Amino acid sequence: MQKSLNIRIGQGIDVHAFGPGDHLMLGGIRVPHDQGVEAHSDGDVVIHALCDAMLGALALGDIGRHFPPSDPQWKDADSRAFLRHCNGLLGEHGWRVGNADITVICERPKVGPHAEAMRAQLADDLGIDSGDIGIKATTSEKLGFTGRGEGIAAQAVVLLVSRA
Repeated sequence: MQKSLNIRIGQGIDVHAFGPGDHLMLGGIRVPHDQGVEAHSDGDVVIHALCDAMLGALALGDIGRHFPPSDPQWKDADSRAFLRHCNGLLGEHGWRVGNADITVICERPKVGPHAEAMRAQLADDLGIDSGDIGIKATTSEKLGFTGRGEGIAAQAVVLLVSRA
């Protein structure tokens, strides 16, 4: 019988259309913007993608399974609660985040000025060093829904390491 590795990798993607509002939540940080997002919760694409990556690494489904948009208790919910819940699941299964790499895809708002605050917030919620979280952004060169300014997306990759 082959011994399993003490690491797991997961990836996640999240997308939200822009809608009425004056800010976005990105990585647990309020980012001023001339629009909000259409979402059941606070629509934090960074946290949603990260949660999907964490859950996927453990083969525990996706964020919609754990926090269904059909459940009214999650209406306007703070996505940081989702992240803390997912991190608790990791611990229960004997894992922790080793590092995470997240890319935000949008033409606007500019993510760079908020990246350090996002890293610090995510690290605090996960109980890890902010140096273990990468936040970067890219545009889609004015192509597709993000390029037309219709919404925002994020991709996340996470490496889990065994607590054993």
